[in-house]
Amino acid sequence: VNYRPTLTHCFFSLLDKKGILRRVYTQNIDGLESVAGVTEEKLVECHGHFRSSACIKCRTPFDAEVCQSTMIEQGEAPKCNSCGGSVKPDIVFFGEVMPSRFSDLVHYDVASSDLVIVLGSSLMVAPVCNIPDWVKSNVPRLLMNRDLVGTFGKVNDVFMEGDCDDSVRELCRLVGWEDELDAIYASTQSQP
Repeated sequence: VNYRPTLTHCFFSLLDKKGILRRVYTQNIDGLESVAGVTEEKLVECHGHFRSSACIKCRTPFDAEVCQSTMIEQGEAPKCNSCGGSVKPDIVFFGEVMPSRFSDLVHYDVASSDLVIVLGSSLMVAPVCNIPDWVKSNVPRLLMNRDLVGTFGKVNDVFMEGDCDDSVRELCRLVGWEDELDAIYASTQSQP
């Protein structure tokens, strides 16, 4: 299955290209932020991704495409060529430890943030759902979402209710970035 980035994924890429993105923390495992062009330095995939895989026993890397096709087409976990253990994509299952990249960066990022934007989230899965509450109380927080969630509703908060892509487009229109957003989006739709 080939999925493509949405306008929202492309918005992150636009912020990165403009040099104003500190970091994207995503719980999605689809890798679409990366496909949209967000640089690896600016991306924390809190629950991992499907771009790589490894043996759960000896951690020997395994071809991610072979892993995915074996899982989807044969309905089973591939076996490690080194030790015979099961191979899984580099995603975090419930109860597993999150990548160290999260804990390595989150404290610095929240301490130095001057704006937090939350898009399309129920803010229900810890610890990522706590990030908006970890920033200083004077830091503005923008929620683009269908529902008001978490602790949003404080004096420095803005809630743009509705579809994330529609909200992103409106924000970009207001600041004069709509053409740049559309160009990034078009480029992601034509990738092989």
